[in-house]
Amino acid sequence: MSYEETIKDIEKTFGTVPGFMKETPKDVLPQMWPLFKRYQIGESVIPQKYREMMMLAAAAAAKCPYCQTYHKEVSKMWGASNEELNELAAVVAMTAFWSNVLHTQNYDYNTFVNELKQMGEYMTKNKDK
Repeated sequence: MSYEETIKDIEKTFGTVPGFMKETPKDVLPQMWPLFKRYQIGESVIPQKYREMMMLAAAAAAKCPYCQTYHKEVSKMWGASNEELNELAAVVAMTAFWSNVLHTQNYDYNTFVNELKQMGEYMTKNKDK
């Protein structure tokens, strides 16, 4: 797709061409738009609501207010409830908490992997008890 065709497709999709896309280099936008269109607003293997919630979690970890706003609103557009988004916030915070604990302890990675394997085997064996 040429730059001009890309601009027309963006306008057809959104009703406008956002300024940040207009300012993206002309050789980059035609490469990035198909990926954006498919994985940000289109269908893929991961259902849209869950894909957006994953991107919201990544945006929170990156501390990007643009991405956080975008992905939160699009998550809602695809049906995410406030309850789901609040739980997502807690899960993201929990991940950061334990990551910080492990890094601060400089916990041995191989020990961690072995313990995780043991825990997984135990939980799988006892999940119906």
